Amino acid sequence: MEICIKASDLFVLFCFVLCFLHLQTSRIARSDEDKEGAWDAWGAWSDCSRTCGGGASYSLRRCLNGRNCEGRNIRYKTCSNNDCPSDVGDFRAQQCSAYNDVKYQGHFYEWLPVYNDPSAPCALKCQALGKKLVVELAPKVLDGTRCNVESLDMCISGICQAVGCDRQLGSNAKEDNCGICAGDGSTCRLVRGQAKAHVSPEKSRLQIDPMLIYP
Repeated sequence: MEICIKASDLFVLFCFVLCFLHLQTSRIARSDEDKEGAWDAWGAWSDCSRTCGGGASYSLRRCLNGRNCEGRNIRYKTCSNNDCPSDVGDFRAQQCSAYNDVKYQGHFYEWLPVYNDPSAPCALKCQALGKKLVVELAPKVLDGTRCNVESLDMCISGICQAVGCDRQLGSNAKEDNCGICAGDGSTCRLVRGQAKAHVSPEKSRLQIDPMLIYP
């Protein structure tokens, strides 16, 4: 049995499909707008947690629909990324020494920082000078404290956050062998070799360490 469909019927069906797709797209778009529109505008950035050496600043926004907003109400950025003067002490050490005038179990101690704790990199753990006593004096270090001494990663709100060599949060940028941030290693070349020491005949050859030669 053959079924005949008029061209006019096909046109009506085509228009119906187009209208249906348009309605669905509009609903999705309105839903996304409603979610974003439920937030107030971001507030001003806070003062930096540090004056040098890399700190953190935050900005807040308010949910206009009570508790029905999706996303976070706080965001962070790095700040004060200029190097500290040579006479400024280590930031974690400063936080430990702040407890020198506070009694711990009835005694005063001079506290030194404990670095590179893999289990709790953002807790303030300090060791009493001249003793084996190690104490967690605070569950969180101040924002901007380095997670460990080998990287720029910093603690923010008690969580270790990745920081690249470009000093940006969440960045994976690293220095290449030439010391260039996010470089490809093409700005220098590695030279290996030996040189003779002309000090005395008894002394053996002096091994030269690998050197980076810059054009």
